[in-house]
Amino acid sequence: MEFDVAKVLGLVTRAVKNFEKDGKPASTVTLSRLYDTDVDDLWDAVTSAERIPRWFLPVEGELKLGGRYQLKGNAGGTITACTPPKHFAATWEFGGGVSWIDVSVAAVGAQARLTLEHTAIIEDHWKQFGPGAVGIGWDLALAGLELHLASRAAVDQAEAMAWMGSANGKDFMGESGERWRAAHVASGEDPASAKERSDRTIAFFRGEPPPDIAHPGTGS
Repeated sequence: MEFDVAKVLGLVTRAVKNFEKDGKPASTVTLSRLYDTDVDDLWDAVTSAERIPRWFLPVEGELKLGGRYQLKGNAGGTITACTPPKHFAATWEFGGGVSWIDVSVAAVGAQARLTLEHTAIIEDHWKQFGPGAVGIGWDLALAGLELHLASRAAVDQAEAMAWMGSANGKDFMGESGERWRAAHVASGEDPASAKERSDRTIAFFRGEPPPDIAHPGTGS
């Protein structure tokens, strides 16, 4: 398992948007990229209980409007919107906190575009780690989805874990974090503050925590 880090990460468009949600400061991270498949296949890959574990994590529950889901060892929640094969939304409940995901699929010529938004209230977690805390995890997931769509096979979880500890894996997580830092700055964040947060998050993902590190609890 090996990636051309710049090529794979370069296929993703990233954005960070700050706003108010229910009267509280909030932020949304957005990832968008094209896949060499059609809308129906991409929709099935991101919504089927049989296919999600092939590129992400085992999932249990009712994957339908109003249903509850649980990703093994990770987030769970409720599906709050579902319009096949174009859009779904759900709560993302992890580590005692609640955030929200919104996923859209659209045709672009002979390809299909996936757009994923992850929204969270700005609290201590965000102030310490910034958008990379969820962004790096989603970059890893979208790369796994590419492997699955290209081969139709399941990503070998043991191989994936070994890769994350490899030089190529650490390069991927470091470059992902840098791209999220740039998106954070583009949203209006002070560059020095954005770098401090991204450095903490990259260190955690790479298993190289500096003395002041705390668990980012990404849930993705």
